[in-house]
Amino acid sequence: MFIPIHDQNRLEHVPWPFVNLTIIALNILVFLALQGAGEQQAVGASSVSHGLIPVVLFDIRDLAPHVQVLPDWMSLITYAFLHGSFMHLIGNMLFLWVFGDNVEDAMGHVRYLLFYLICAAAGGFAYAILDHNSQVPLIGASGAVSGVVAAYLMLHPRVKVWVLAFGRIPLRLTAQWLLGAWVIFQIVNAVIAADSQVAWIAHVGGLAAGAVLVIFFRRKGVALFDRNLA
Repeated sequence: MFIPIHDQNRLEHVPWPFVNLTIIALNILVFLALQGAGEQQAVGASSVSHGLIPVVLFDIRDLAPHVQVLPDWMSLITYAFLHGSFMHLIGNMLFLWVFGDNVEDAMGHVRYLLFYLICAAAGGFAYAILDHNSQVPLIGASGAVSGVVAAYLMLHPRVKVWVLAFGRIPLRLTAQWLLGAWVIFQIVNAVIAADSQVAWIAHVGGLAAGAVLVIFFRRKGVALFDRNLA
């Protein structure tokens, strides 16, 4: 749909968004070290051992002992640090790079970390609860990233963002139109594309969590909807 490049939105409270940068670095490190930089066998093995599998999460089925490396509930977090391909990884990390720093700035380091992990868990749980008999592993940071997008949209709808539309056309649009259209796209696909390989409902779960949590996790004095702009 579009590739975010840059937003004209300076940081107000933190000099360096190190939590957001660490999350990006961890995702890249996991992809390179655990997933063999996208090697098919490594991706498949990590998806089973660290991905979110609904039948395993709800104790309908158990993983083989040699594959079980973490408690089942931890997959609500670990799945969000796995990716199926280089493009899958880059797409999610670009969204974090452009939008995550300002959300961290609005919340502070610790609350942003909690916010990110809760959004990841919410997206994963939405996927699992609506398809609790599924044996297909869910992987990817999209649920957590969707929460970040929802928070950014509620905090800074009037900020201008540079994107590449359709991967090649540079455009400068306000976040309310750009991210608003992106949110609608996720919701519509969750309704009409139930059989898609993309777990759209995880995106919606993350969006809902992000929209609610930003109200309570933002710093005191940080306004919603750019009310502090002239």
